[in-house]
Amino acid sequence: MAIEQELQLDYRLNEHVILIPAGPDHAAMLETTVFQPNGPGPFPLLIINHGKDPGAPGAQPRDRFYHMAHAFVERGYVVIVPMREGYANSTGKFADHGCDMTANGYGQAKDILDALNYAREQPWVDAQHIVIAGQSYGGLATIALGTQPLPGVKALLNFAGGLKDQTEGCDWKDELVSAYANYGASAKIPSLWMYGANDSLFGPELSTRMYQAYTLAGGQGKLVEYPAFKRDSHGMLASRDGEQVWLPETEEFLKQAGMPTKLLYDVPGPPQPPKTDYAQVDNVDAVPFLTDNGRRAYREYLGKLTPRAFAVSPTGAWTWAEEGEDPESRALNTCNAKSSKPCKLYSIDDYVVWNGDKLDAADKAALTASVSTVSKPGADKGAVGGGSIAPTGN
Repeated sequence: MAIEQELQLDYRLNEHVILIPAGPDHAAMLETTVFQPNGPGPFPLLIINHGKDPGAPGAQPRDRFYHMAHAFVERGYVVIVPMREGYANSTGKFADHGCDMTANGYGQAKDILDALNYAREQPWVDAQHIVIAGQSYGGLATIALGTQPLPGVKALLNFAGGLKDQTEGCDWKDELVSAYANYGASAKIPSLWMYGANDSLFGPELSTRMYQAYTLAGGQGKLVEYPAFKRDSHGMLASRDGEQVWLPETEEFLKQAGMPTKLLYDVPGPPQPPKTDYAQVDNVDAVPFLTDNGRRAYREYLGKLTPRAFAVSPTGAWTWAEEGEDPESRALNTCNAKSSKPCKLYSIDDYVVWNGDKLDAADKAALTASVSTVSKPGADKGAVGGGSIAPTGN
């Protein structure tokens, strides 16, 4: 099985992880990622709220929304991404209200409010200039939170907000429409809604129904229905290429809300290995160490979406990663977990970065057996796949 390990903190964005007290008597602690510009602040604040992956919430990795955080830090914001109770390394209990979508939104909003109240008290936060955003389940919770008086919060951003429940007897679509109508009746803050044409969970018909229910009930919002994005627009916000979709609309909306949007800092992105002249990226036979199964995997990798990365090891282990955050580190981490020798990146996006030696015929003949497996997490996280040579004893 592919194993994705924790990504390294990015010092360029002063990324660090804190614990925020939440829940009854503040007995729970929310694992929260913080990104911020250099200096003491105070800075305007963006809170980004995550969705829910399939499976147990505790198995969900820490969300970072790195690309959105990067764009906002460059504009002088501090960004926090709290993992709600029961998710990732947060303590407390995940609140599940089944098919009651209205209650689900309100339940998750409690943790967001705790994170907001904590942030307001920090000297590095400008408590009068706050934006709250959410993706998927986090979008539903963000709109639910907007029913409360939130001093200093100028805008809400809803990216593909909703929750799908396929439990027998659950009419989850109608439940979502009812939930947004409920929130709209008490809404107090302007909101921007962004849904893509090929969203696998909340397509145009449903997103329009939800938005209309919200605004007809009294909610103030703007709906942006953008064209199809890659294979599934539901993961647009987590994609490196999603910025060209969400940023222009978001900047315009925030200007109208009285929030800053001017670029203040030039924060470099993570360094990339340089391109080499080892081979063309589509030259499958040039990739070192791979057996026939590995070469089939590399051909499959060439059809993956960018950003993407492919890693190999002298043991014959290989891994690809596509989309999501930092596919280079994800590919290396997963490959190293399979291999007794260090892995190296072979290619990134559409070019080769390998700078090692080519294998001769004897080397290739020594690699004859291959075992491979593929694991694909949710679309908003990116995908990863890998395999390795069957291990031998020493």
